[in-house]
Amino acid sequence: MTPDDIETAFYDALRKADIERLMDCWADEDDIVCIHPGGPRLVGMLAIRTAFDSIFSHGGPIHVRPESIRRMESQGSAVHSILERVDVMSANGPIQAYVLATNVYQLTPRGWRLVLHHASPGTQDEAQEVHASAPVLH
Repeated sequence: MTPDDIETAFYDALRKADIERLMDCWADEDDIVCIHPGGPRLVGMLAIRTAFDSIFSHGGPIHVRPESIRRMESQGSAVHSILERVDVMSANGPIQAYVLATNVYQLTPRGWRLVLHHASPGTQDEAQEVHASAPVLH
């Protein structure tokens, strides 16, 4: 499997609220990390599983579509920068929310696996990429 295959399985598991398939995307390492928008840094398999169990039990599947994927890959690691489009139900009906995510994959004895998922709130404007002429914030 490739990093793209793991990424496809990860987002499919989110859309189906399939905790077993979702956790199978992660590496078996103590220092794997997941950060949800506005949330704390979750370290380790148990913390990540507990968070996704809670999300699935309170809201069910996450209707998310990865878009505008930028890929960087070397022999043993891959980094994907993604704009996630999330369908959310509001009091006024369905709306779309946007999340900026970074997924980092490592080649492990089990094949490619996710070692970091870091997601931050975004806007639809993030679909418009900023290039070299943009000011640097840090």
